[in-house]
Amino acid sequence: MTGSAASLGLRSGSCGSLAAAAHRKARGWAWRGEKERLQLLHRALRLVGRRRAGVLLLLAVASAAVFCSLFAVVKDDNTSISIVNNYEVPNTIQKSVYPRTTRPLMMSGDQYSTSVVNKIELPNRLHLSFANFTHPCEGFSVPPPLVDKKRTGPRPCPVCYVSVDQAFALMPLEASPSPVLKNLNYVYEGSSTANLSDQGSVFGGHPSLEQRNKSFDVNESMTVHCGFVRGKKPGQGTGFDIKDDDLLEMEQCRELVVASAIFGNYDMIQHPRNISEFSKANACFYMFVDEETEAYVKNSSTMYSNNKVGLWRLVVVRNLPYQDPRRTGKIPKLLLHRLFPNVRFSVWIDAKLQLVADPYLLLERFLWRKNTTFAISRHYKRFDVFEEAEANKAAGKYDNASIDYQIEFYRNEGLTHYSPAKLPITSDVPEGCVIIREHIPITNLFTCLWFNEVDRFTSRDQISFSTVRDKIRAKVGWMPEMFMDCERRNFVVQAYHRELLEQMIASGRKPPSVADRSDTPSRKLRLGGRRAPPSKKRRKEKKSSSRRRNPKPATAATVVTM
Repeated sequence: MTGSAASLGLRSGSCGSLAAAAHRKARGWAWRGEKERLQLLHRALRLVGRRRAGVLLLLAVASAAVFCSLFAVVKDDNTSISIVNNYEVPNTIQKSVYPRTTRPLMMSGDQYSTSVVNKIELPNRLHLSFANFTHPCEGFSVPPPLVDKKRTGPRPCPVCYVSVDQAFALMPLEASPSPVLKNLNYVYEGSSTANLSDQGSVFGGHPSLEQRNKSFDVNESMTVHCGFVRGKKPGQGTGFDIKDDDLLEMEQCRELVVASAIFGNYDMIQHPRNISEFSKANACFYMFVDEETEAYVKNSSTMYSNNKVGLWRLVVVRNLPYQDPRRTGKIPKLLLHRLFPNVRFSVWIDAKLQLVADPYLLLERFLWRKNTTFAISRHYKRFDVFEEAEANKAAGKYDNASIDYQIEFYRNEGLTHYSPAKLPITSDVPEGCVIIREHIPITNLFTCLWFNEVDRFTSRDQISFSTVRDKIRAKVGWMPEMFMDCERRNFVVQAYHRELLEQMIASGRKPPSVADRSDTPSRKLRLGGRRAPPSKKRRKEKKSSSRRRNPKPATAATVVTM
């Protein structure tokens, strides 16, 4: 890595910046030079005495010296933000805020219209493209992992980020092209008659096997099942119901949404860190919760005020469509484009994770720099779906019969073990706890069909990911970008589930704070590196709540009638 690339602020777990350190050092030398000049001036005054002419002459010399010193300091300040090839972004960019009326809008029904999305100019913006300048991180490569016999588990690795203002300048003005698919619409109850004998749920519309297979035949215009099949619009009488004022505010979110969810009071709210003022003003931060979680937050959090906890805007969801909170959590995770119809980009973070990097940096690093529209990390250990299924059964994540049925179904459709012969596909198993994507028709189709598999089979989305990806890739050549798990661990820190934290406190063990669980690779104690085993009571609850998903068709007892 070159020195210019290092001046970006290479993040290797700490929040320090090499550029900031160099800047402080440069200013220190400038101050020392000024101090020496003042000392020389004091000695000269002592020699001249109190003669008026001498004093005036020396004052003139001192003024010139101070002026030169200030000029040198300002010059140092300017060169410190020049990253590569005299590339400079004015500070006004960082302070600029989009007027809401000028932000790009996505049309309803995912009608892909460049006249609406692409032709709106944004004010106070310096735009750069990846084709007309040398990227500051060019030539950066991930160093080999540190050798530590005491720590053999997964750990973060360095990631080269640009600054927030540079990321903003590199944001594409136009929406990315959607291969083949241009117009995506969704099934509502009035447009089809659900067959309750088919697998799935009322919320998902019980798509038949024929409808499922047809949805993978990608065309220019499509209508597919994508949840919310009842009611006027997503969140209104569909199951997963949201108050009208919350829905209205969600529709006002235009550019970027950072979202998470807690159902069943399963996790503690993790507060994002290192978020720029620009992102606080322009990005939306939404946390979806049920009434049980809301009550706990109100009684336990001192930061709760007007449906907000820190940066998070809490949205209370009622009339949950599933008894299993983990399956309910897949709705905002995979269907954010339906809940936020006017958003261009989204970052999904599982509730057990704390975001420790600015979301605009993630968009630049994992989408725009790679010229991709969907990014997800691959599993740190497993690459094969069959191995993932066995690991899920061994950990009691779901009842074995349902997992076996799903795997056998996929095997009959052509699913094979992962091998290097599948390259450029690097893995069949995602980590799944972080999703970074642009909302365009092809990515929306992918998450809709992925959700349909979760609704039809088990809620373990790692098992169904590769099947949906490979079927779409066979039709249009598009597939998600899968980055390394160590890169994911660079910008999120894993916390313990609420029940595990309470067990640690009850047993007298002091739970490490999030600040102590830094993502610095050299830390001895790393968040998520040590997990307490789930209690027997919790293990039984998992199995019982998951048992509703078996190979047999769904019954009325498995969902809430809407």
